[in-house]
Amino acid sequence: MEQRPVSLDRIEPADWEAVHSWASLAAVCRFQLWGPNTEEQTREFVAAAVEAWSHVPQKRFAYVARAGEDVVGMGELHVRSFEQRRGEITYVVHPRAWGQGVGTAIGSRLLSHGFERLGLHRIFATCDPRNLASARVLAKLGMTWEGRHRHVALIRDGWRDSEVFGILEDEWRAGARPPGPRAAAGDRHTAP
Repeated sequence: MEQRPVSLDRIEPADWEAVHSWASLAAVCRFQLWGPNTEEQTREFVAAAVEAWSHVPQKRFAYVARAGEDVVGMGELHVRSFEQRRGEITYVVHPRAWGQGVGTAIGSRLLSHGFERLGLHRIFATCDPRNLASARVLAKLGMTWEGRHRHVALIRDGWRDSEVFGILEDEWRAGARPPGPRAAAGDRHTAP
């Protein structure tokens, strides 16, 4: 499939409908603790993601992913420790954009933001071992498989294991670095 140009924009309250278009789908949340979401659950999630932009220091950076004007997913960077310079990325892609490079584009921009703007040393991500597409995305991002944590979450079909992938700042700097999220006026990317 053709890779679509993707931009990341700071999530806004009005994005809840676009987020709900995938958060309400069983196929999207199959390997997650959440979902399928009700409209109220999606509104609460988006409100919390928007509100996180006002925290000082900011630890959660939530973006919607756009291909043109079409919202095709979202990504988040969570600073897990400023002192240890450690973060985590998460992403979700609408099924209509699966297989088009959207997840890789989101992940690349989140890694760039974490390493280039926040000065993180290590960024990790997890995925269910059955989610082979997500594992491929993480490998394409240059992340190294670090192991499996067993029975980390009880989801609808039983206990879920998590594959752990990570990348260090020197590994990131040795590879290609795509641009970070588009900065909007008033965005605060604060690190101590």
